Amino acid sequence: MARGRRRPGRADDRQAVVSEDRAVYIISVAAELAGVHPQTLRIYERKGLLTPARTAGNNRRYSDRDIERLREIQRLTQIQGINLAGVKMIVEMEDRLDRMRRRMERLDRELEAAVLRAKDELERMRERHPRSDIVPVSSVRPLRHAARQFGVAANARSASSEARRPIEAGPGS
Repeated sequence: MARGRRRPGRADDRQAVVSEDRAVYIISVAAELAGVHPQTLRIYERKGLLTPARTAGNNRRYSDRDIERLREIQRLTQIQGINLAGVKMIVEMEDRLDRMRRRMERLDRELEAAVLRAKDELERMRERHPRSDIVPVSSVRPLRHAARQFGVAANARSASSEARRPIEAGPGS
């Protein structure tokens, strides 16, 4: 179901998303816009396919996003021949997919920021110590020794020999 979600980021995009979610239509207007009877909207709500906003007086209010969902439900039931239980499954999966997409976008932004921070830090270290390695070559041999001491394979050869040793078990191991 393409709900016309816009990718948040710029101010005008955020305003467009807010306007899609702004519940302004009463049930009769929403039903007319979607091409259904108002009772159909009540049934969809009862089945969990739609959750309109409510006013202080408990009246239903529908948003542009709700209208789009209503049209999609109509398409799925009337053109595709899917029953309401199937439509509910589709709607729930699409909602879950939308949440995962938003999470992925957030994680992508966080990853990009972390990579930029790491690059900046690396550059600062290179500026502070222009003639030295980040990990001094002199510390590589002690690191290998420490790795062996703690049973961590420092290279492929020791990893394969570690894999061939018998597993020690029991008291005192």
